[in-house]
Amino acid sequence: MTSDNSQELASAYLSHLATERRLSPLTCQSYSRDIVVLVKLAQNLPLDQLEIHNIRRFAAQLHGHGFSGRSLARMLSAWRGFYRYLTRDHGFGSNPCAGVRAPKSPRSLPHTLSPDEAAKLLELSSGDDPMALRDKAMFELCYSSGLRLAELAGIKPEDLSLSDGTARVTGKGGKTRIVPVGSKAIQAVCGWITQREGLVQPGATALFLSRYGKNISRRSIAQRLKDQAVRQGINANVHPHVLRHSFASHLLQSSGDLRAVQEMLGHANISSTQVYTHLDFQHLSQVYDAAHPRARKKKQG
Repeated sequence: MTSDNSQELASAYLSHLATERRLSPLTCQSYSRDIVVLVKLAQNLPLDQLEIHNIRRFAAQLHGHGFSGRSLARMLSAWRGFYRYLTRDHGFGSNPCAGVRAPKSPRSLPHTLSPDEAAKLLELSSGDDPMALRDKAMFELCYSSGLRLAELAGIKPEDLSLSDGTARVTGKGGKTRIVPVGSKAIQAVCGWITQREGLVQPGATALFLSRYGKNISRRSIAQRLKDQAVRQGINANVHPHVLRHSFASHLLQSSGDLRAVQEMLGHANISSTQVYTHLDFQHLSQVYDAAHPRARKKKQG
């Protein structure tokens, strides 16, 4: 098996991911990068001759070059999926990635805004400026419903049911879910929709448009949010996923309903949602330290 053949197998797998598993373009790009790394590390060794000791050596090399445990875990997962495909569809005898585990690394908690910071961030004096009205609607909807950046950029007017206070969202893997939309977001979106009708250009399908009437890009959304945070004096790296994290954390603090938060976020596995219980515990610990008579530090007399 030549390196050219390795490239052909990689291309066939990526086509399988896109057409049969219907993964998003961004997810396919991530798989592509990881498989390119595997092929480069293998050099002239054919993929069907790689063994578990080769994979362990590759992982050690990458770790030595600064790859974190989390990055290596993601890469090994991509390699395992590639080999499962090769054993099923291309006659490979075994999966050399099975049983190889990445080194553990500390799990960093997602950054969130406090409720006061979130409220401050969403204070936009829109007036009659269409772009300001759009920004307010985007940010309110993102925080109100916990949307991912791709979901926010891709949502369409027909996905909204404002009379019911809900929206239909297409998430990872093409999966759809219904999420609630709060009253503040409904009000902001209604204000934007009246302006959108006079801006929309042929071919534009998204709810949120650029000033030229085209579908707004994800990069533009992220930059507009960052600019708003700077204007409001919020000293943090604010991006759309921070609003999603804040939505989850604030909702969990108020309700304690982990399953409901999981459904609204569109997490396939509840372990992805459980990270917010750690954030909630941090919040409770701070309240305890400040309030409990046995926790408060005595003032120096």
